[in-house]
Amino acid sequence: MHEVLLSARDLTKRFGGLAAVNQVSLDLWRNRIHAVIGPNGAGKSTLSHLLSGDLPPTSGGILMGTHDVSGLSPEKISRLGLGRSYQKTNVFLPLSVWDNVRLAAQSREGHHPWNPVQWLTSAAHASSTNHRAQRAIALAGLEPRAHRIAANISHGEQRQLEIAMALATEPQVLLLDEPLAGMGVAEAQRMVELLSAIKKDHAILLVEHDMDAVFTLADHLTVMVNGQVIASGTPAAIRQDADVQAAYLGEEHG
Repeated sequence: MHEVLLSARDLTKRFGGLAAVNQVSLDLWRNRIHAVIGPNGAGKSTLSHLLSGDLPPTSGGILMGTHDVSGLSPEKISRLGLGRSYQKTNVFLPLSVWDNVRLAAQSREGHHPWNPVQWLTSAAHASSTNHRAQRAIALAGLEPRAHRIAANISHGEQRQLEIAMALATEPQVLLLDEPLAGMGVAEAQRMVELLSAIKKDHAILLVEHDMDAVFTLADHLTVMVNGQVIASGTPAAIRQDADVQAAYLGEEHG
């Protein structure tokens, strides 16, 4: 089923006189991957920060369903159903894969300070938390690594772990910032397969420089240069766009 889960309109972020993101509009649909591409400094990561609440917009609006989330904190936006990964790997390296994902799942449990039972119950025995963690690890393809220390798994598996942690919070929208960065061919292929598998239940915004992966995965592309959108459309249309060719893709993707 296709439905718009997140919508941004005329989103702008200024730092002094610099418009890092300038009147960007987009819709993220369930069961679709929307890739945002462009050269370094185009504003792609800043756009992700605006959508997740890590940066407040200067102007413009963001809706998640019927909720206006413009300027809300990352915690509030996350609880409305948004999960994300960052450019740099962001996991608890001394902990196991299982404990990393269980901590993320535990963040969705309600806590009531007046209920002493919750304080006396071990998190390891919280069935709903464990179920969410187990499901997320399975979706991310990390079951064989569940009890390995995060510092001892490969870079590609750490990126999979980040996605598992996001999935454990049961999001509807996923913002993924360069999930294939630094990967070899085999690891990149596993990530492509993972993203293809999870898109049916999510709306995914993908910021990525690996153009082969982008054109394999994306249902829709937005191309940014200097904070502005210069083109938006299907992968086939973007391949043939003369402005995109000149600004970013080059002839090899024509």
